[in-house]
Amino acid sequence: MSSEMHAHIVSFDVPYPADYGGVIDVFYKVKALHAAGVKIHLHCFEYGRPPQKELNRYCEEVHYYTRQNAKSMLFNTLPYIVLSRQSEELKKRLLKDDFPILFEGLHSTFYLSDPEFSSRHKVVRTHNVEHDYYDSLAAVEKNIFKRYYFYNEAGKLLKYQNILRHAQGIAAISPNDTIYLSSLYSGVKFVPAFHPYDEVNIQPGKGEFAFYHGNLGVGENNEAAIYLVRKIFNDLPFQLIIAGSKPSEDLRKAVRESKNVSLLSDQSPEQIRTLIAEAQCNILPTFQSTGIKLKLLAALFGGRHCIVNSPMVSNTGLESLCLIADSTEEMKKILKKVMKAKEFSGLKKRKEILENNFSNSVNAERMRSLLFPGIK
Repeated sequence: MSSEMHAHIVSFDVPYPADYGGVIDVFYKVKALHAAGVKIHLHCFEYGRPPQKELNRYCEEVHYYTRQNAKSMLFNTLPYIVLSRQSEELKKRLLKDDFPILFEGLHSTFYLSDPEFSSRHKVVRTHNVEHDYYDSLAAVEKNIFKRYYFYNEAGKLLKYQNILRHAQGIAAISPNDTIYLSSLYSGVKFVPAFHPYDEVNIQPGKGEFAFYHGNLGVGENNEAAIYLVRKIFNDLPFQLIIAGSKPSEDLRKAVRESKNVSLLSDQSPEQIRTLIAEAQCNILPTFQSTGIKLKLLAALFGGRHCIVNSPMVSNTGLESLCLIADSTEEMKKILKKVMKAKEFSGLKKRKEILENNFSNSVNAERMRSLLFPGIK
């Protein structure tokens, strides 16, 4: 049976090392599909992340294409994130056979509506409702030119999204996205995010600090980190560690002015996992409710207490595993209680919910059935 299951995966970026949200989902999906017997032909757009030998362990072949970056593309009616990911070489390779094609993110769908692919079985993995995501990036962006780019791109993405009608299947990453996309297109299925965890593993005992992590180069993560420094830990005696790449100068300044907050930039995925495990609580507010935040899954699979606000957890199926605070006062109150707690007691419930509903092997079967609907 496995010999029949060949699939192309077109990735918006090189998915290794798996060190930020989108590529974490792609890398662990490749790994899980490989374990489920799918022979993967991986195609990656490259812009700063070099080819990776690790990918060859899970794929029949891996091809790399340079992402185009001509500024003139900004004036096209197509979104820049899509237009910059096209390649004649990729098209030729995809047309050499009749394997199903999985397009990772709206970013990689340049050939989805191409008439030459009209007879092919095509599935799109949506990582967000992209126009909402770009609108929210614009809302927190300080640089006027970047803000204009995000708003402009959001408008283009809203129009472009209709290309999804050419897909035979859509794998939505969150329940909210599934509801939205199902109202517009057929073949939508909820396939939760793929992640590095096989089982829930929480250290015994008590931690001495609170932890926040994320790609700090993304406006909403930067805003959440500044909020924690200036509004939550500003008059509390507890230590906060923030980790993530590309922290802004505003965030660096806020940390310099604080006595109890430290900032670690460019930690490896292993170092992040260690900090998640050692913290007394992972504190993860967000001001944007798109997609699902992989850092939330990381905190729940490997960390003790988890404090969030409603946008981080609403309609994810993970609400009962988190402590939810929607005001500054509430977050401080919960934090005071949690930092004194002797031992974490919610392990059984975490195992039940996470290992049943967010298992990579279960999700691989969902994805496999989207790619190969005729094979049981």
